[in-house]
Amino acid sequence: MLRRIKDKIIEKLHSPQLMGQFIRYLFTGGFAFLVDFGLFALFLYVFEWHYLLANLAGLLGGLAVNYYISIIWVFAKCNHNVKNKFAEIAIFSLIGFAGVGLNQLAMYIFVDYLQIMEMISKMVAAVIVLIWNFAIRKILLFRGKQKEDA
Repeated sequence: MLRRIKDKIIEKLHSPQLMGQFIRYLFTGGFAFLVDFGLFALFLYVFEWHYLLANLAGLLGGLAVNYYISIIWVFAKCNHNVKNKFAEIAIFSLIGFAGVGLNQLAMYIFVDYLQIMEMISKMVAAVIVLIWNFAIRKILLFRGKQKEDA
């Protein structure tokens, strides 16, 4: 049974549709990260906010950009598991907020305990959260088969 589950996971990971979505998500995540990183740097260095508050502001800006582009481009050809648009936005946002929490925790550990520079910590935390967000959103929101005509 475990072998069947493992084989099914490997088969899914090699799916051309999944790889295409992940590549589009990388571009989307990259653009959202630029918004996030830019806001983070602005609030950290120009307005001299505490790094965790500046990080939160950047993350919220990046989340808004990520949702919009994900819906119109990354997962546009998917059947949405949640038919109610408000519920979909709420779940997408909750996953994003969990990612914000994960990002904040990573930043705190990297900066305060490991003494890694804020900007480098931000980049490492972003990679961790990118993988988290894609995987959980794909599983919970956009797990359905791709539409042929979309």
